[in-house]
Amino acid sequence: MIPKKGIVIVCNLDTRGEDIVFVKQLIADRGHEAILLDFSMEEPPPFPGDIRTEEVAARGGLPIEAVREKYRCERNVATDNQIRGAVAIVEELVAQGRVHGIFGIGGGTATLVATSIMQRLPFGMPKLMASPMAAHPAYIDKYVGTRDITMHHTVLDIVKMNPLLRAQIVNAVGAICGMVEMTQGPNIVFDRPCVAISSFSFGEMAVQAALAMLEEAGFTPVVCHAQGKGDRAMEEMIRDGAFHGVIDLCIGGVVEHLFKGNRDPGPDRLMAAVETGIPMVLAPCGLDILSYGGRPDMLAQTAERAQFVQDTLRVQVRTSAAELVQAADVIAGRLNRARGPWSFLIPLKGWSSLDREGRPIHDPAADAAFVARLKQKLDEPGRVREVDLHLYTPEFARVAVDEFLRVFRAAKAPAF
Repeated sequence: MIPKKGIVIVCNLDTRGEDIVFVKQLIADRGHEAILLDFSMEEPPPFPGDIRTEEVAARGGLPIEAVREKYRCERNVATDNQIRGAVAIVEELVAQGRVHGIFGIGGGTATLVATSIMQRLPFGMPKLMASPMAAHPAYIDKYVGTRDITMHHTVLDIVKMNPLLRAQIVNAVGAICGMVEMTQGPNIVFDRPCVAISSFSFGEMAVQAALAMLEEAGFTPVVCHAQGKGDRAMEEMIRDGAFHGVIDLCIGGVVEHLFKGNRDPGPDRLMAAVETGIPMVLAPCGLDILSYGGRPDMLAQTAERAQFVQDTLRVQVRTSAAELVQAADVIAGRLNRARGPWSFLIPLKGWSSLDREGRPIHDPAADAAFVARLKQKLDEPGRVREVDLHLYTPEFARVAVDEFLRVFRAAKAPAF
């Protein structure tokens, strides 16, 4: 028998009706408790939610009358109030053990409110948003960010039940019910120190080899895909205390941010480990290229440079010596503020699978300019270690893991 779970349904009932009743009934028929949270802002709803919009408004700081007034002239103020109130209520229910998953349904406003709540909930808790906005390229980053939110693209608007919409709602509800029935929940326990490893395709061989070496040494490695979102998520998880150390082989996000590449993780790359003081080992994989696929303007500006074309969406352009010098300034400035032990490994035979002798991306002069500048700007240049290996090899992985073990012990990290 499936244990009964609590699922919060987030919606605005003033513009929805039988579709939400249908969602609630489907969840109840599955044997779970459906808790309907109504954040309606425009009009009084046709029927009350289990958590009424008046309560949501009050927890946000405004009476519902003020929310409705603001909705007509300062809609963002009304929306922000309802988000605040809904977050406070749902977090309280989670703390009480009543909620095991969250389900959002609706259009643009409902998607913003529901996913804003989801972003505040713990990693591992099931979160699903059913919306025609789920694939909107301008908004999806705002909705999902770096959180484990599942977006169900309904294609159709959630207005007036019909056979096509009914099929999408059934699928979406089936997904959230399956998630809460199968999930292990947010209480994830590690019995060994957890180490983050940044990775992307041009550094994978070293990463894959390092995983087995770390496990053998008594660690739990967690791979974070350094494509912009993954390394930004890694930074957030470091700040949340999820990791006891990091082997940051793929730090190309630094140049991606500086020069507006497709894999931009934001302005704070490396800073989480710097500020929290967890031990880290770095390598320059990804600093040798910029991702400009699908960007005719940037590809035209860099047309004279060596390129690697993976497909129509992914084109890698070689970084210049000047760009790498600028990146070295940024990286050194951040490492000079590090509160814990760190080491920077420089593989002399190439920084990625693209960066090999005889290949167009290979530019040892540009690489050398980076290393010289990095050493010049670091307070402790002795922490930079040059290795006569190529990064994309198991041998480099061995050096990186051994170096990590050294800095980890130097940090006097807690034993497990």
